[in-house]
Amino acid sequence: MKPYRAPWWLPGGHVQTLYAYFFARKPRVVYRRERWEMPDGDFLDLDWVDGDASQPLLVLFHGLEGSSRGHYARALMGETQRLGWRGVAVNFRGCSGTPNRLPRAYHSGDSAEIDRVLRHLKSFAPGVPLYAAGVSLGANALLKWLGESGMAAQEVICAAAAVSAPVDLADAGKRLDRGWNRHTYTRVFLHTLRQKTLGKIAAHHLSISAHAIRATRTLYAFDDLYTAPVHGYRDADDYWLRASSGPWLNSITVPTLIVHAHNDPFLPASAFPHATQLSPAITLDLPREGGHVGFVNGPFPGYLTWLPNRILEFFAAHRGG
Repeated sequence: MKPYRAPWWLPGGHVQTLYAYFFARKPRVVYRRERWEMPDGDFLDLDWVDGDASQPLLVLFHGLEGSSRGHYARALMGETQRLGWRGVAVNFRGCSGTPNRLPRAYHSGDSAEIDRVLRHLKSFAPGVPLYAAGVSLGANALLKWLGESGMAAQEVICAAAAVSAPVDLADAGKRLDRGWNRHTYTRVFLHTLRQKTLGKIAAHHLSISAHAIRATRTLYAFDDLYTAPVHGYRDADDYWLRASSGPWLNSITVPTLIVHAHNDPFLPASAFPHATQLSPAITLDLPREGGHVGFVNGPFPGYLTWLPNRILEFFAAHRGG
């Protein structure tokens, strides 16, 4: 497959990121929703594109405040269905349109949730090749699970793909909390994160100041007040350190594709560990352009087919049982 090159009419990482989200053509995908009751009393909503049960199954984990409705989810699930495979987009807790039941939500380092979902899907579809893809936050959590699991991950999936993964959460967080990023991306993230958290404070009588949550203007402040303490971390610094997938990238044994643009405004590819520090199971695809989960291709007004096809091509080359 040809390396990614941004259209001439999409200059720069910010434009490539925002255009993909707002304007690029996206396929219409009809999902079948399935709700899983979780052992801790919570639930997960999974959105399926059905197909031949003998064909591979592709699992997608979305990014921060994303869902199965996101532009990249629809693009990947649409191409998966067109290929004749089955696909399922996992909506993290609280991201399906219905608030989850517990004070906890989801976070960048929740490899235990990744493990739980993938192992259940493997038992649900034995003998069928299972692939996992993660985007942004979901990519970091997936990579962390792959590294922590080591050889055991090979018992669950045949291959993985991680797109625009913030493998160093501290670096990515600092970039998002300043300048243009803070007033665009972080502002949008915090708008919904604050709303959800205020609902949890009221519903569960959490000892977190609603006033302080309303006043948050950075991801660091939000993670320090809510994400870290609710999910078992000391503070935001502890969370960003321990939840990062970067230290685990040399322990991955499953064939894994990492796609990350050099001009990603959240975390440039130059911030990645050097190739010598990575597992030989990793295939790095680091195009010069593409933004953060952008990768628009084709003539104006552009399509979102390059990235799904790159992922599916990689998976097809690592088909197993």
